[in-house]
This record gives sequence, C-alpha cells and structure tokens, in this order.
Amino acid sequence: MTGSAAAAAAFSDRPEGFRRVAAALAAAGHPHAPRWLEVAARTSQEAADALGVAVGQIAKSVIFRRVADDSAVLVVASGDRRVDEARVAAITGPLARADAAFVKARTGFSIGGVAPLAHATPAQVLVDRELFRFSEIWAAAGHPNGVFRLAPQDLLALTGAPAADVVLPVAGA
Repeated sequence: MTGSAAAAAAFSDRPEGFRRVAAALAAAGHPHAPRWLEVAARTSQEAADALGVAVGQIAKSVIFRRVADDSAVLVVASGDRRVDEARVAAITGPLARADAAFVKARTGFSIGGVAPLAHATPAQVLVDRELFRFSEIWAAAGHPNGVFRLAPQDLLALTGAPAADVVLPVAGA
C-alpha cells in the first residue's frame, strides 16, 4: 500500500477534504500526519487556543479571485498578520473577493478548513514571509477540525510557492 493509500485508509472515518490532505502529505513524504481537533478551529485564534501555540504560528489561508482569469489566489499568512490586498495584487494582478461558493469550487475546501495543498483546481500560492519567524507552524488540513504541523520551509516545498511580503506592516516595527 502506498503512503497516500495508507493515509487515506487510516483516516477513512474523516471527511473527504481531510483525507485528501492526509494523502497529499503522505505522498509528499511529509513526516507529520494531520491531526483531528475535538473542536472546530475556523479562526487563527481558535486554532492557536486548541493547539496551545502563538496565533502567529497558525498559517491561515486567504483566498482571492484573480480578475484576469477568475482563478484562485491563495495567500498563506501568519495568523497574527493581516493580508495586504494591494501587495498581493502587485504580484498577481487585480483581485476580487472570493465568496464561499468560489472558495469551495476552486479549492474543494470550505472556508475555515482551506489547506495550502491538495486543491480541486490549481491556484497561485504565495507564502507570507512573516511565517519564518517561527520554526514550527500549523496549517488547516481540509476541514475546520483538521490541522497539520510543518516548518515554514516545508510549506514552500509542499506548495511550490514563493515566500513574499504580502501582509500589512506592523505598527512600530
């Protein structure tokens, strides 16, 4: 049984999105299987509280709709930072807000559980440089109750995305 098949079998009682992320992580040889939380973590603060980590260690997924081709742009940002849409648009081209239906159709995940990988359709992905303040971060695993642990450099490798300055400057920094 391949790593991805074994991962899928191990999580057969979990929702499809969670299983898809588990399989993608296993196929990539990622050393940490996703974890199922007893409480839903739809926000960075909820995830940090459930895991006992700093909010900045949560790699939140923010989806935009690129105007030029109606494709998804995923920004994976530190949970204690706010994405700067103008900085993202300078890299990707003009953006529009993505509603819940767009997010689900393009990624295969519902808002609150959007993983940085294993999307239904390819997305342009940008990773917030601020995540590199931490040696360990946590990302959504395809469901509001699912998370997985990784290092910021692992996020670049798993997504093929560049690190970019995509958040608003912090006052006083």
